[in-house]
Amino acid sequence: MRAVSSGTLPLVARRHSPCERFASIGVVLAVTLTLVGCGDGPGRAEPDASAGGMRASGGHSAAGSPNTSGGQPPSGGQGSAAAGDGSTGHTGGTSAGGSSAGAPASGGSEAGGGGGAGTVTGGAAASVGGAPGSGGASSVECTRDYLDRILDAYLGSLAKHEPSALPLATNVKFTENAQAGQIGTTDFWKTAGETKYSQRALDTTACSVAAQAVIPEGSTDRPVGLRIKVVGGKITEVETIVVRPGDYSASFAVASNPGAIISIAPDIGWHDEVPRDKRATRQQLTSWVDKYFRAFPSGVCNVTSACKRLENGGGNFSCGTGASCSTSTPTTGGEFVPRVIVVDEVRGIAAGFTIFDYQTTGHLDMHMIKMSGGQVHAVHAILRNTNGQSGWE
Repeated sequence: MRAVSSGTLPLVARRHSPCERFASIGVVLAVTLTLVGCGDGPGRAEPDASAGGMRASGGHSAAGSPNTSGGQPPSGGQGSAAAGDGSTGHTGGTSAGGSSAGAPASGGSEAGGGGGAGTVTGGAAASVGGAPGSGGASSVECTRDYLDRILDAYLGSLAKHEPSALPLATNVKFTENAQAGQIGTTDFWKTAGETKYSQRALDTTACSVAAQAVIPEGSTDRPVGLRIKVVGGKITEVETIVVRPGDYSASFAVASNPGAIISIAPDIGWHDEVPRDKRATRQQLTSWVDKYFRAFPSGVCNVTSACKRLENGGGNFSCGTGASCSTSTPTTGGEFVPRVIVVDEVRGIAAGFTIFDYQTTGHLDMHMIKMSGGQVHAVHAILRNTNGQSGWE
């Protein structure tokens, strides 16, 4: 398949259903269409190969497996809604909330609605919400589906070693293991294969997505941490952590085990939506990660007895191992200052980025947690030695 235009994600051609072909004949067949049941149907559940469960249409799928958001676009045709320009969640639980204001483009549906085809991880690049409306490429509403599609498109382009189809801002900032570079030219962009698994936080307030993934490099799977920020329909920031043997040099470090990241996922239910009555607020999720870092190792509070902590997939420690819970809430300073916190209230996920230098030489660190009912059920870290540098100073 080929891109329709440069600078935006290409549309993926889809096969029209018999109902759509009948509909194109005209109004004359309206009664017939009604009799054969050509109305919009509800979304359907699809098997999630990576997590061993079922998920709603439009969610993440395993590599090469398309999934589409159910339904057809409103009669006004395809379009998009005005973009929200929010800043990434920062220290202490505050995120400069961006504007998500703006009416949908003329006669169009919102991004991530019925317009456009489904995502394909590791295959053809994913469409994002269909063709732009009268507002142009910058008029894209930052929905959960949109962020899913952005990440799928990025991982697909990474596997093909070709970033040209991505909607990159002209001033996009990209780092790989704390080193600034150009997307498509760095080591991992030249060697990465198709993503085997990812668990992701979709932050529509900050228009950012954070993911922990298992991606092969040659014949060896690597633990990978990833953060992407979008402004006005363009990718403006990409941060990548790729862990190879010897990259984790703390005195208590354990060997990486990417397979465990995949195998433990069904028990945690990373992509399960948290019931509303058990859902943490944005501030609660942010504050937990902030305290975890600033008060470490006495900031590990409200974890379940079954909570496990992985480090690059290895270890599988109890979340409370070597830790305690302080009743005080840190305000400024502390052990580690979180630089960015990405929050997904719907899934109960928060992902914090910092420099972790507890008995280490300074590791670029991404911690991801799962919270439900006021308790944390999992803590997974992706970290590697970068001599105290993040590339975002």
